[in-house]
Amino acid sequence: MNEKELYQQKKQAQLDEWKAEVDKLKARAAGASADAKLELNKHIGTLEGSLAEGRAKLAEVANASEDSWESIKDGVESKWDSMKSAFSDAAAKLRN
Repeated sequence: MNEKELYQQKKQAQLDEWKAEVDKLKARAAGASADAKLELNKHIGTLEGSLAEGRAKLAEVANASEDSWESIKDGVESKWDSMKSAFSDAAAKLRN
């Protein structure tokens, strides 16, 4: 397995982890009061946006040639770090 494939697997694993977290929050929202449900759904929407953005970035890597993917890696990493931070912050607020 080459470096690009390993990189994609690592990022996909992170997306899968985030998706599982969103699914847990959705289940929690389903049993919440109306006000809590509104708040949870707002944050869940934000988290789902982060997931979509992560999938788009992963697709950029997948679509890049073996020679060019390294050149987009720094941009992907930067965006990924900001998404990871935003996801962690939102998920932490919802766990309380």
